[in-house]
Amino acid sequence: MGQVTVRLDDLPLRDDLRGKKPYGAPQAPLPIALNVNENTHPVPQEVADDILDSIALALRDVNRYPDREFTALREGFADYLGHGLTREQIWAANGSNEVLQHVLQAFAGPGRTAFGFTPTYSMYPLLTRGTGATWIAGERGADFSVDASSAASQVADAAPDVVFLCAPNNPTGTPMGLDVIEAVYDATLGIVVVDEAYQEFAPRDERSALTLLPGRERLVVSRTMSKAFAFAGARVGYLAADPALVDALRLVRLPYHLSSLTQAAAGAALRHAPTMLRMVDEIVDQRDRISATLEALGYVAYESWTNFVLFGGVDNPARTWQELYDRGVLIRDVGIPHHLRVSAGTEQETTAFLDALASIDSAA
Repeated sequence: MGQVTVRLDDLPLRDDLRGKKPYGAPQAPLPIALNVNENTHPVPQEVADDILDSIALALRDVNRYPDREFTALREGFADYLGHGLTREQIWAANGSNEVLQHVLQAFAGPGRTAFGFTPTYSMYPLLTRGTGATWIAGERGADFSVDASSAASQVADAAPDVVFLCAPNNPTGTPMGLDVIEAVYDATLGIVVVDEAYQEFAPRDERSALTLLPGRERLVVSRTMSKAFAFAGARVGYLAADPALVDALRLVRLPYHLSSLTQAAAGAALRHAPTMLRMVDEIVDQRDRISATLEALGYVAYESWTNFVLFGGVDNPARTWQELYDRGVLIRDVGIPHHLRVSAGTEQETTAFLDALASIDSAA
């Protein structure tokens, strides 16, 4: 008998998921991949050795379930973040996406709404719809910024159950002032999530939203190890919040959701935080180099506090993306008309991108 192929439309999929597309960036075996904001610097050897030793120790007890409360890891995150945080204020999961999903599962869901200022991280609406909630898109200014007055007004009008503030913002790199976060918090009775996935790339003298946590039981500050810690493949995200809010997340997490090996690897990486974060300075140098060169080439490079640069003034993004691809360089078309985004890589990777872009311009 011949095999019958079933189409997605033939399955009894939820009506609100029909016609949707899964998250995904192009993956291609190109020499220079600068499209998904990874830290392209490898983990330093001495750190990798300690991580391997920690995983080897964890393997001895891998026949047993892991620490369900990942106590040691939460203590590590609390120490790393500082600001007087305790392990009771920390939560973690398999990447920041799962952390955000837990928040939505606990505080959004069917009949509820989540809100964000677009363009912003494309997973927010996907996670929202996946939990059965409705996504509401707010607006940014022409330069992709959001001011406190406009933000508070839009949030008050929408009255969402969860608000996502990507600070600094992905895919634009735009900073967000603490005054905006405070205004949004005061304008809603819902949960306010400040996504600081790229906070380590912001200027060192800038305050984190972690400083706003005291007295704000509905405020969440999420982070990731994927960017500054070069840990994208390990899938570790975490957040800081009031202990009562952390308790709420236990209601929706899967049992033993963080494996023993993940806990061991992340804990070892945290022990070497100063070494891991030295890469950040190198990446920021390349980011600023990209911005300066893009401006010199006639593009508009937007202010970025992240490890990537959004640039405008691209006549035909699809064509420019393809020509870079043909030259062995992969960047990201994020769907903003006349814009493209490139991650800051190593010095060699950055040079390859800039040389390829300049060759396109000279050939035009």
